[in-house]
Amino acid sequence: MTQPTTPRLLGRCLGSAPGPTVLALAAVHGNEPAGVRAAERVLAELERRAIEVRGEIVFLNGNLTALARRVRYVDADLNRVWTPERMGRSSASSEDGAVERREQRELLAAIGDVVQRTRGALYFIDMHTSSAHGPPFLTVGDTLRNRSFARALPLPLILGLEEQIDGSLLEFLNERGFVTLGVEAGQHDAPESIDRLEAVLWLALVAAGVVAEQAVPRLDHARALLVEASARAPRVVEVRYRHRIDEGDHFRMEPGLVNFQPVTKGQLLARDHHGLVLAPHQARILLPLYQGQGEDGFFLAHEVRPFWLGVSRVVRRLRLGGLLRALPGVHGARGRRGVLVVDTRLARAFPLDVFHLFGYRKLRWIGSELVVSRRPFDLAPPSRVEMP
Repeated sequence: MTQPTTPRLLGRCLGSAPGPTVLALAAVHGNEPAGVRAAERVLAELERRAIEVRGEIVFLNGNLTALARRVRYVDADLNRVWTPERMGRSSASSEDGAVERREQRELLAAIGDVVQRTRGALYFIDMHTSSAHGPPFLTVGDTLRNRSFARALPLPLILGLEEQIDGSLLEFLNERGFVTLGVEAGQHDAPESIDRLEAVLWLALVAAGVVAEQAVPRLDHARALLVEASARAPRVVEVRYRHRIDEGDHFRMEPGLVNFQPVTKGQLLARDHHGLVLAPHQARILLPLYQGQGEDGFFLAHEVRPFWLGVSRVVRRLRLGGLLRALPGVHGARGRRGVLVVDTRLARAFPLDVFHLFGYRKLRWIGSELVVSRRPFDLAPPSRVEMP
């Protein structure tokens, strides 16, 4: 049996002055080693130049066992297990035999140590690559705090991707008050993916305020590299569709699809044991699956005009979300803050885009009712981050 040989803690830099904490995670999927290499480069440069740090910088490895085997995961996707139900099972026994349950416990303990030490705001960066080629992009839970952090990086912004899946570490930490940012840098084994992640890390460290801009070498080069890499991609898109797959589907993506490629309604995208998988509508494809493991065949996204992001920012800063409860067929979920229940038999006169303006992006159907929820800590952090 392959055992982990890479340490959980890649490295940390603790400044003499209090300030924010930036926690960056590499290889939550074991077949995505580019983040490890990017973190090692940044750590080496911080040490070589003796760059002054305000606060703390921490780099962690995610799934050590899967990383040693160069597979996405061993027993379960480590980026889908951060739900209350699975967390409960994870802590129930230390001898349950599941590799990812052990990895989760150790990773949670490492993150908890970081939170205990923090002397300021908490930022989390989740570094990823994909099985498909294409421009790099950012994904965030839709809070204004996350959006503001993402704007410091010149990459396309994806809204709604994290809301389409359950149990991601980004969502888990976002729910506790971290400012969170996911980065998809390119194809797993492409050398440029490492370069892009390194550039993202330098720009993010400056944006968070843990290192001074003038202390970072070639920061303009890092920014230009990302601008060039994403020049042909739209600036902001929102995910409207996820094609979920199961282990027995025998899902096979059609060759040659890349991130942000336009697809037309009815276009052949994949095949499975049911037959042909056709695009349900015109859109841009994201993360087409060209690897053996994974629960997401592909996502479909639509461009968002910057005007609507501005409108959303205004109505949320003015705290106008209560107006949604005045709409016919809409009421709050009892005992659940930030959750609305929509009776779709009554609420047919307005589109879901109305809810998106106010940050309600996570959608789940229960019969004829649609449950919509938004992220907490939209405008301000909690007084204290609580970890389980």
